[in-house]
Amino acid sequence: MIRPGVTLGGRYRLEERVGGGGMGDVWRGTDEVLGRTVAVKILLPALLDEPGFAERFRGEARTMATINHPGVVDVYDYGSDQHLAFLVMEFVEGDALSRTLSRVGRLTPARTMALVAQAADALQASHANGIVHRDVKPGNLLVRPNGTLVLTDFGIARSALVGQLTVAGAVLGTASYISPEQAAGDVATPASDVYALGVVAYQCLSGHRPFEGATPVEIAMKHVRETPRPLPGDIPPSVRAIVERALAKDPAARWPSAAAMAAVARQAASSLTTTVHPPVSQPARATPAPSQPARASAPRPTSGARGAAAVPSAPPASAAAPPVAPPMPPHYRPQSGPPLNNGGYPPPMPMAKPEGSLGRQVLIVLAVVLALLVLLCAGVISFLYRHGNTAAAGEIALGDRSSSAAILRTGVAADRVSAASYRLMKADPQLGPIRPNEGRQTL
Repeated sequence: MIRPGVTLGGRYRLEERVGGGGMGDVWRGTDEVLGRTVAVKILLPALLDEPGFAERFRGEARTMATINHPGVVDVYDYGSDQHLAFLVMEFVEGDALSRTLSRVGRLTPARTMALVAQAADALQASHANGIVHRDVKPGNLLVRPNGTLVLTDFGIARSALVGQLTVAGAVLGTASYISPEQAAGDVATPASDVYALGVVAYQCLSGHRPFEGATPVEIAMKHVRETPRPLPGDIPPSVRAIVERALAKDPAARWPSAAAMAAVARQAASSLTTTVHPPVSQPARATPAPSQPARASAPRPTSGARGAAAVPSAPPASAAAPPVAPPMPPHYRPQSGPPLNNGGYPPPMPMAKPEGSLGRQVLIVLAVVLALLVLLCAGVISFLYRHGNTAAAGEIALGDRSSSAAILRTGVAADRVSAASYRLMKADPQLGPIRPNEGRQTL
């Protein structure tokens, strides 16, 4: 009997049952050799009675262990003990998408497309290794606390017993997500996983599965014959088109691969995320009251962004005037004003010169003025210096001329005195009569 505390393969101790599916139960256990938490999936005993099932299960478990993708659960080991076959896998911390849907009902289109893109990436990794999941449903999609998704519980080596949809309580969940070709008895292909992922997306968006029924066979036949009910009206057309194509009855009409579905889902999630809040440049216009114009009833915005005009609950015009809003920038125009000539956009404001450039210009002007002053002072000093030298030279020359004239005047006077004295001496009676010619000759 399987119960907490039982050790399988002499290594894996079972701690708690965490879930179940069409192929067995999943337990949280501990690897006593490596000391790590693992997920142990114990297969139903009835499956082991089918000839060749154990060998096929072991072979595909080896193939699954070769998948290296963050969106695919890691397979650690496979074994059998006490007439039980078990598969040891990575234990993923998080809630199954089925629990989230049962708690919140439905998800937003953006969140749904983000999860679908991650699941499709994981399916593409398994398809590239030749593995078809064949059991894609919310219970096998685990969402970590950080929002990343992990695909678990591959329906590997799906036996004929499970495929007949007749085992009571074993495949009821699978029938709600089975593809039309599987329900018709054909072999599951990668397109079957794309269809099942489309059913998961439909449930996330609408809050219910596309088909309901009393028995698994009735549900499976609805997948083959009927068309799903339309999605709610609040689903964007792009998201609606992605889901409808994934739910096509003909496999050739679906997305050509899981990678193609992942690409369009990721693009839709990105566009929805960026358009959650309307842009400020396209505000909604409020309808003005019939008796008053929109300009009088709508308060003037107090910020540069244009917002939707709201009808104020202010007293009538006879009451006190509302407080004056702070002044608007020169280029601002109220939303309700007349349209501008350039298509509604304000005229461009002149570019203000940077403060650094203005400071450099002031410094350049000051430097030029200072240079001119220096040149002017040098010119004045040079002029004064030259003028002073000229005056001094003039004074010296004048002094020389005055001295020469004085000397000349003194010489002439002396000559006259000497001549007079000479004449007196010649006129002395003792010397005889004066003879001028002799005196001049003597001289």
